[in-house]
Amino acid sequence: MQDAVLAMLAKEPAHGYNLRARLQRSLGPLGESMNPGQIYVTLARLEKAGLVVCERAGGLPERPERKVYALTPAGQQRVAAWLAEVGWPKPDLAEFHLKLAAAAAARLADPVELVAAQRRELLRRLREVQRAALNEPAGSRAGLLLEGVVLRLQADLRWLSACERAWSGNDDEAEDA
Repeated sequence: MQDAVLAMLAKEPAHGYNLRARLQRSLGPLGESMNPGQIYVTLARLEKAGLVVCERAGGLPERPERKVYALTPAGQQRVAAWLAEVGWPKPDLAEFHLKLAAAAAARLADPVELVAAQRRELLRRLREVQRAALNEPAGSRAGLLLEGVVLRLQADLRWLSACERAWSGNDDEAEDA
């Protein structure tokens, strides 16, 4: 979140409400769950870290004074480094695989039942994201983000099918997995 806020400030200085609105527009339906206070906490942390500076913008009689945030040179360097960084979201699949292995080894739970529960949750998420994607206008950037989420969830569901096949087999083979 911090890097995205910094990147939004790279275009021009802005106040918290404006930044939140821009982030929500960029994220589409995924941005609706953004806590309004989250942006202000993030801005305070960035200011404390010396990545942004805050100035008070003159208020009008009908509108109070606002804090306007701008990048510092250190903030500009961080944005440049973040944009140059090549990364991939950390999948929680490795953690789920460890959960399966530990549950089976300690005989705490049936791994196939854990897979089924995980599949139900992923299917629920997939339906939500697909509904949100259908409500986006064709070619929207938020729609593109939602398409990526759909593809990731579909891939995770295929992986769960492979887990189910592996864990449904011989118990000795499953313990080695």
